[in-house]
Amino acid sequence: MEKILLIHGSGHKADSWAETVSRLENREDVLCPDLSALLAGRAASYGNLCAAFAESCDRIDGPVHLCGLSLGGILALRYTLDHPEKVKTLVLIGTPHRVPKAAFGFQNLVFRLLPRSMFETMAFDKENTFVLGSSMKDLDFSGSVQEIRCPTLILCGEKDRSNLKSAHYLAQHIPGAESHLIEHTGHVVNEENPKALAERLNAFYAAHP
Repeated sequence: MEKILLIHGSGHKADSWAETVSRLENREDVLCPDLSALLAGRAASYGNLCAAFAESCDRIDGPVHLCGLSLGGILALRYTLDHPEKVKTLVLIGTPHRVPKAAFGFQNLVFRLLPRSMFETMAFDKENTFVLGSSMKDLDFSGSVQEIRCPTLILCGEKDRSNLKSAHYLAQHIPGAESHLIEHTGHVVNEENPKALAERLNAFYAAHP
């Protein structure tokens, strides 16, 4: 099987996929890139992240299966739109189709009050977290997701209220997309319910080998 890339969100690191990967039938084909490492010292702006992620995908021979959570889903979505010939399947988990400015502004306010030590378990340090937030405030895929043609699976935790509307929007506007809610689960599906997530992914990849 082609490589499966599991892309983490901004609040976690690559090892957040460990339990999910252990339950995947094709785990020998799975790669979990670390977004901070991909940047190789560059600032964590959205533009730099997209470029670094694209470079990592381009180094892989043949098409790839992309599966991203939150920020990881945004990067997977962007790469799929820019390089449709390279993406065999797309899975978006708790992924916003546009940045909700009010909620995003409140989140940044909260982040400013947190000590630097709180960012040690997150993808980026405090400075880079703000760089990323500032560069993504106008992000909006509303006018482009209908261009996606690869098999697509939209997943969202049923308690992830911030992303339920986006999950519905993506399922309605990406041609042929499948959509499922993960019961009793919030935003971080890969850590909160890795068993249910792995079951969904195994079924999806079996249908699109």
